[in-house]
Amino acid sequence: MIVLAKQARAVSGNECATIAPRGPTKLGISFRPLQAVALGLDPQAALDTLLQQPFQLLRVPAYWSRLEPHAGCFDPLELDGQIGAAERARKQIIICVGAVKAFGYPECFVPAHHLKAPLPEGQLVSRDTHPRLLDAALAQVTRVVDRYKQRRSVVAWQVEHEAVDPLGLEHSWRLATSFVEEEVQAVRAADPSRPIVMNGFLAGSLPVRAHQWWRTRDQGESFAVANRLADIVGIDHYPRQGVLGARGWSVYLTSGAGRGGQRALGRVAARAHLYDRRLMVTEGQAEPWETSTVPPNPAGRFPSSCTPADLVNNYNSCMTWVRQAHMALDAYLFWGAEYWLLRERTGDPRYLEAFQRILAEA
Repeated sequence: MIVLAKQARAVSGNECATIAPRGPTKLGISFRPLQAVALGLDPQAALDTLLQQPFQLLRVPAYWSRLEPHAGCFDPLELDGQIGAAERARKQIIICVGAVKAFGYPECFVPAHHLKAPLPEGQLVSRDTHPRLLDAALAQVTRVVDRYKQRRSVVAWQVEHEAVDPLGLEHSWRLATSFVEEEVQAVRAADPSRPIVMNGFLAGSLPVRAHQWWRTRDQGESFAVANRLADIVGIDHYPRQGVLGARGWSVYLTSGAGRGGQRALGRVAARAHLYDRRLMVTEGQAEPWETSTVPPNPAGRFPSSCTPADLVNNYNSCMTWVRQAHMALDAYLFWGAEYWLLRERTGDPRYLEAFQRILAEA
């Protein structure tokens, strides 16, 4: 559905909604150090603050360009610090090993010295087109897995991010399925003991679903690849996304918390069941998705794409659909924790309080 709405609301409403029980589903967050910086936060301090909350699971990215800032250099200090902090807080960890794509803007983290030219728009990136890039990516994922596979806190590896989908509307190049398959084989060879997670974007509205199908029609979208290659299928669920804004109003694509999202989730779950794959929500929308990559922070108001009440409602909807369908979710990871800290620092703790309510009552 396409809706026109004011970009910010004066009140949130529904903060007292009953919290759906989580059952055996682990709750957690994804941490984006670069987004913390973009919001004016110190990344390690932000993570330390978030780790004080009693969730079970943390997802962190192994950004290739941060680990290998120049040729011949491997600098894991930042990632070591994040994993060490999570272990001290007794959290379980999923590491997104990439290599090419990882969660968090700009989503592509190939070091400049591995690319002589930008990846070609409108093309598939494969061994045939980029053999050196693939060989370097295989070495990178193997190096990350080898470094952290002895850590008992690490419970899974994520290979790529929305692996064979294009990067939103900004880029039209895509990884070929064969490229990703070699990465999965390299991770399994380095550590055959842990499951592999691969995620996809849940297209809950008809315009988004049609657009996604058209852009990936040659080899299928990321859920198809996840069902074939992974152990756990991750779902990125964003019920409301801003696509165009002006003069205080925005156009939003929305599946809401209603039947559109429920049907989309059901389709993904049914396919995963056919392949005997486990399911998790890798990104449950819990921060605004407006027309800028850094969500706005209007004083005394909430961006319309995600209010604190929406944080709760998005979680409730997923857990209710899962229960009604007699399905199981390994985990539900809230997306946007860095934004909650920004809001709290500027005098509005209601996003963080909504998350705390879920942890306390689920």
